[in-house]
Amino acid sequence: MYRFLFNLVFRKLDPELAHSLGAGVIQLSAFLPVRKRSGQVEVAGLQFTNRIGMAAGFDKNAKLVRGLYKLGFGHVEIGTVTPKPQAGNEKPRLFRLIELRALINRMGFNNDGVEAIAKRLNRLRSRTDALPIIGVNIGKNKATPAERAAEDYEYCARELGPFSDYLAVNVSSPNTPGLRDLQQVESLKPILQAVIGSAGGKPVFVKISPDLSDSDALSIAELINELNLAGVISCNTTVSRPSSNEKYISEQGGLSGPPLGQRSKDLLKLLRGALPNKAIISVGGIETALDVSERLNLGADLVQGYTGFVYFGPSWPKLLTKGA
Repeated sequence: MYRFLFNLVFRKLDPELAHSLGAGVIQLSAFLPVRKRSGQVEVAGLQFTNRIGMAAGFDKNAKLVRGLYKLGFGHVEIGTVTPKPQAGNEKPRLFRLIELRALINRMGFNNDGVEAIAKRLNRLRSRTDALPIIGVNIGKNKATPAERAAEDYEYCARELGPFSDYLAVNVSSPNTPGLRDLQQVESLKPILQAVIGSAGGKPVFVKISPDLSDSDALSIAELINELNLAGVISCNTTVSRPSSNEKYISEQGGLSGPPLGQRSKDLLKLLRGALPNKAIISVGGIETALDVSERLNLGADLVQGYTGFVYFGPSWPKLLTKGA
């Protein structure tokens, strides 16, 4: 049914409009009965019902957490959240590359801001029904200069930490000018120190770019060990492009989906060697239960997806758990 609707309706709609319509359906999924979950997986001191999570970017404003859980995700990473609300980049800013089963986005951290999202998470936590593990992905406002970035991250950690199970420091989106420069260790260290100091003891992860060199990725791994972070989320979207005749292949923004898969696996292997005792969440190019099994065998503790959910629909997370 989903493939029929996707081919008939969703692929003909503006992708961002289709996302909004799909989000409405997911919100309705919150009223479904909870599927019995067997087993618990402990990662970074947290108990997950399974190893499959929704990556940041899909539920930017913490409106879909319960529905995504009912569909089978063991954790949901909301955001990216910035201190102040921001509208993001001009539209169009989301593109489907259907033949590649990929997406390009240049959303630009559009979100409701810390105050509104903290209230929403507080209401969510105040209910008694079951919830997934909730990660909160945090970033800086576009207008905040790089030299004051740590202040933005610290504020987000302080205000959102009480309502999160873990925090994810996003310094790797390609859609905020200058953000990726914060991955340099001398810039990243004070940001991570500020977040750790304000996180209230919650696990802290850093999300990195697939476009880092191996040596830069290893430098971040050294910093993770030095500061005793919970681990790393690898990886964000890429600015590289495969050879393709897809209509939107030359659009600016971050590419996600299968073209990202090999680099994501290469980084996973590299980081597992450098971080033998830290948690690794692998993201990028995951479509099938076999993909999940491969990532786990390569050393991932958890996996996340987003683009696969867009292309394969609401039954996708339950299919993935067969590989976990």
